[in-house]
Amino acid sequence: MHLAAYFPGVNNTTVWTDPRSKSQIEFASFEHLVRTAERGLFDFFFLAEGLRLREHKGRIHDLDVVGRPESLTVLNALAAVTERLGLAATVNATFNEPYELARRLATLDHLSGGRAAWNVVTSSDAFIGENFRRGGYLDPADRYTRAAEFVETARELWDSWTPDGLPRPFAHRGRHFDVAGEFTVPRPPQGHPVVIQAGDSAEGREFAASAADVVFTRHGTLEAGRAFYADVKGRLARYGRAPEELKIMPGVTFVLGDTAAEAQERAVEIRRQQISPQNAILTLEQIWGVDLSSYDPDGPLPDIDPEPESALARGRVRVADRYAVAEQWRTLSREKGLSIRQTVIEVSGRQSFIGTPDAVAAELDELVRSDAADGFVLVPHLTPGGLDEFVDRVVPLLQERGVFRTEYTGTTLRSHLGLPEIVWKG
Repeated sequence: MHLAAYFPGVNNTTVWTDPRSKSQIEFASFEHLVRTAERGLFDFFFLAEGLRLREHKGRIHDLDVVGRPESLTVLNALAAVTERLGLAATVNATFNEPYELARRLATLDHLSGGRAAWNVVTSSDAFIGENFRRGGYLDPADRYTRAAEFVETARELWDSWTPDGLPRPFAHRGRHFDVAGEFTVPRPPQGHPVVIQAGDSAEGREFAASAADVVFTRHGTLEAGRAFYADVKGRLARYGRAPEELKIMPGVTFVLGDTAAEAQERAVEIRRQQISPQNAILTLEQIWGVDLSSYDPDGPLPDIDPEPESALARGRVRVADRYAVAEQWRTLSREKGLSIRQTVIEVSGRQSFIGTPDAVAAELDELVRSDAADGFVLVPHLTPGGLDEFVDRVVPLLQERGVFRTEYTGTTLRSHLGLPEIVWKG
């Protein structure tokens, strides 16, 4: 089983009101979480990215995280306080260029002794693109073609130095990039930093099968996980790849208790903290596309239809069919007698694994044995101490089951993940 730790902040699972919640930009917070993950023998530490603070009704959403440091800068600093833990940065392939990003990733790989990873994400959002010189607009159909060529170009740059330290000129001529020159950084210790991909569309799955080493997915249940696992792994053969060359790791949350009842009670309280009354109304407005501030969070859902197009929220994932989602939520609310807040909690405030440490360890083990995942990216609900309890109480049980390492046997992230070595293409 492979395990990774996600730094909480760029999502609504983080509980900011808890007295134990600390800063999401101070170095001490990052250091605490990576030291915990390395103590737990995790494969890697994972930073998300936000290139613009999200807005709602023309204002920065004050329940969102305010401040998102640049990922690679943070990871270069964390390389100095860790020895074996992989360091993964989410970096956008739409708003960066291959030469510069390849240099930054190769530098991290050298400074960390071969522990760098790149989570490739894309965007066609002109709102985010306003922060960039060329306006940022990219047709959705071009997102993955650019990303695929971006990864291909970066790998050409990393291969432009020979393994014995000799630089060679490079040249790439393609649809999205036309670059030539000499790369300034010697070949990375891993050959190529590990490539992670998180898209779930048909294009995203195909991109993962063709170019990724790890897939970060939302499919954390047995049935959905097995379907996703079979689909993506089934695409590998057409690219000459074996199933073990791609690791599938869903993002999951957890709540532990000494008894099942205690864990459930804690989970209910965490859900209520995650979905405040204000956040419930805001979430509803993102679906309906209209101002619902006059509605009572403890009252029924609106009986009006959503607006098909709305600019109420900017910087968030677009809802493809607002009416269908609204109908689904209203049906759920009627059947279970749920208020607005209770409905939002039901559909978006859910923990993946709830129970005693032994029960959680058994369930994680079952998903891996059932080909629903190769491992998990754990998303704590607290910054920075939310991972401590899992490392102290669940990891030893996984080790007793013989499904998780008791020590690091390699020094690079590729070795942790059991990925094949990169053969230099001279």
